[in-house]
Amino acid sequence: MIYKYSFGLFSLGEDIITRRDVDDEKKQLEISQETTWYHEGPESLRISRLWIAEYSLPRAKARLEEARLMRDLPNAARTAKRQEIQKKIQNLAIHSSQIGDTRPISSCMFSPNSQLLATGSWTGLCKVWSIPNCELKQTLKGHNSNVGAIIFHPKATISQEENVCNMVSCAFDGSVKLWDFKSEEPIADIEGHMPYRVSKMGFHPSGRFLGTCCYDCSWRLWDLHQCTEVLHQEGHGKPVHCISFQIDGSVCATGSLDAFGRVWDLRTGRCIMFMEGHLKGIMGIDFALNGYQLATSSEDNTCKIWDLRKRSAVYTIPAHTNLVSDIKYQKEGDFLVTASFDTTVKLWTNRTWQPLKTLSGHDGKVMCADMSPDNQFIVSASYDRTFKLWTAEDKCDNL
Repeated sequence: MIYKYSFGLFSLGEDIITRRDVDDEKKQLEISQETTWYHEGPESLRISRLWIAEYSLPRAKARLEEARLMRDLPNAARTAKRQEIQKKIQNLAIHSSQIGDTRPISSCMFSPNSQLLATGSWTGLCKVWSIPNCELKQTLKGHNSNVGAIIFHPKATISQEENVCNMVSCAFDGSVKLWDFKSEEPIADIEGHMPYRVSKMGFHPSGRFLGTCCYDCSWRLWDLHQCTEVLHQEGHGKPVHCISFQIDGSVCATGSLDAFGRVWDLRTGRCIMFMEGHLKGIMGIDFALNGYQLATSSEDNTCKIWDLRKRSAVYTIPAHTNLVSDIKYQKEGDFLVTASFDTTVKLWTNRTWQPLKTLSGHDGKVMCADMSPDNQFIVSASYDRTFKLWTAEDKCDNL
């Protein structure tokens, strides 16, 4: 009996040692999970990050100097400008309505010179239209599935030749295509996303880099000069749906269907701001011209205004009665435009975020909206297969 009892104690001691080993392993695992791990990247990434740093620093300095000059303007002058803008917004009305395709129009964007409009459709076709006549100038054939977005290069129609990459489009099958103004066929493809959907894209303000949002829960940064993917960034728990680059070019922001947004420092790769507050997925994201304000739109029917300096949300706009599909700042940042599945487009002041105007006219969900750089037009594209141009009735020079 004594022998058996001793053996029992010996077995119990082994169990305690084993349990301690397991606990130690768990502690080590927890410590490793809390540690940020860095892996050596390719030489192309180092080249890109150095170039972005050199590009963004003087732009940030110039932006801050301009902000100081604006701060010194008399309050009366700033108030008069806001009142003039709001008065002209009240006069907004439909300028023209155009059937864009046989299926929903999923994307629309003005060219940098405001004289062209690019639209993408669920037919897989992209089209380029003249503004304000809405005459079809070019049909881009290449996608075999729903187009997610088509965007203009920042220097297209301004300083670039017509036979280089002036537009980029993406589709649900993961295809990304580059286009010029001369051909109906793509001049190049960007491969690496298939079979995952590419929902939205954004150009770095320099035009050298392209950011793509992929439904494999990552976003990619492509260096068009080096013709390679320099960054494959993970961090979101669900598909990444939208992206926006800050005007300096130093950071970008991404929004995901996990309801969270993140701001990334392109020079280091760090996530410098985590945006938590939406109840459902983020559908649209855009930086203001001032460089520190950021707006997001969501499936929860709201929009949020974020301050990069405070790293927090500063205001929530109960914007629509349905999903808010898109959000854009006016070029000067005086107001916001939102598009929603409730069939309306709305404009909001950027000072108090109060409603300025509701644009009604679509028969279906409004998929996206944009403002022309010259402030003459607003465009909205819809599930009803049309896009509409809106402008002030008095044909004023600026909104």
